[in-house]
Amino acid sequence: MDNRKRVIIVGGGAAGLAAAYMLKKRGINVILFEENDRAGGRLRGDRVDGFYIDEGADFFCSSYDIVFRMCEELNLPLVRSVMKLGWYRNGKWIISSPIDSLGSAIRRLTALWDLGFITPRSIRPMLKIAKSIRKEAEYLNFSSESRILELDGEGDAGAYMDSLGVPESLRVTFRGFLEMTMGDVELMGSAYMRTYLSEMLMKADQIYVPEQGAGALADALIDACGEIVHVSKPVPKVVVTDGVATGVILEDGFVEADAVICATPATAVPRIIPELSYRIRYTLETVSYSRGCRVVIGLDRPPLPPGWNGALYPEDDTPLLLDRSINLPACVPPGKSTLDLLVGRERAEELFPLDDEEIKRQMLRDARRRPPPGSNLPADDEGLFTRVYRWQEAVCMGLPYMFKEVEKVRHQLNKEVANLFLAGDYMRVPSVNGAMTSGIDAARQAAECLAIPYS
Repeated sequence: MDNRKRVIIVGGGAAGLAAAYMLKKRGINVILFEENDRAGGRLRGDRVDGFYIDEGADFFCSSYDIVFRMCEELNLPLVRSVMKLGWYRNGKWIISSPIDSLGSAIRRLTALWDLGFITPRSIRPMLKIAKSIRKEAEYLNFSSESRILELDGEGDAGAYMDSLGVPESLRVTFRGFLEMTMGDVELMGSAYMRTYLSEMLMKADQIYVPEQGAGALADALIDACGEIVHVSKPVPKVVVTDGVATGVILEDGFVEADAVICATPATAVPRIIPELSYRIRYTLETVSYSRGCRVVIGLDRPPLPPGWNGALYPEDDTPLLLDRSINLPACVPPGKSTLDLLVGRERAEELFPLDDEEIKRQMLRDARRRPPPGSNLPADDEGLFTRVYRWQEAVCMGLPYMFKEVEKVRHQLNKEVANLFLAGDYMRVPSVNGAMTSGIDAARQAAECLAIPYS
């Protein structure tokens, strides 16, 4: 029998897997319980007949320091993902690709004008945003050292853009760049919005991903954790008695723990740990997540025009179209491609109750209304396979004051339950990197609480 002190982790997403990996690597007795039949959460990948599919996260920004370190440790080579995108704006198609030099900017002047960056009304606010991003670089990033908390409280992105006089044409373009969050850009905290713009707009040539997609990192972590990961094990309750987390309740009984890391979305924590004070539960329940629906269709031909990675429709709810095989040929068998269709917000909510075939049909119908020129989108009955992924909680939205309120939760929780720790993207700058950073933080704190060496 193993008599070492035990850490239980609830939730097998990026945060939970990072915590489990770090604890196991240091020889600490740890068990992870994941309610779904596969771990990985929003970082999870899927494999279908030689295709590697990203179900949720599908790129790593330039400031993902912890993610890059994990990839290096787990021997996952990274590929630079340079995106050539088509934008449907004002009834016509505009082609964009990352600007990495003055020469490339000059060559793309027409596209910059059409996208609203250098019109008379947009130049001044755009310069102010760029100046802010450069000046506050240590705050506006996703790294483990980000100081974004210090900028929290500036208000939402909509009010920030109002104050700068950002015209609607430029706001629409910003929505396009941030469409991968599947959320409402205007409601984000202004610092969080500028962080995304810094990474997705000003550092678009510094986006990386493993050769077989972001989900390969989840797979590598699961393999490294091995037998400590238990799937199809929902935890309805973490037991807290007299200010001490004593273990968790499973369907088949109680499992004792000396420390517990709850690595679920923030909104699930109050249900799992009802003994927490009202202040903590209220704050966590108000953390906001975007919604998203993703359809992946395997094809024996490229669906988009030659060289295009994606097509965006920022003016309406037409799905974002991606062909990941352009940048990641190792994700597909030779001669094959995939078409990813992504939609968020209210449109995703409308689709959730429908069966997979109907979701595919409706999203393809929407995409075919204004197909990219020279594209070859599939018919409803075409495709080597179809997979549909529904995300009720896709990306934490980083609303104004969230960072400060969560920091208060962290301190209050330490006073209420000394051996209970929270992990998830909401505990840091919301992102895969933030989730993993929080998991590593929680692992270190759990070890320190139990006086177990963690060096």
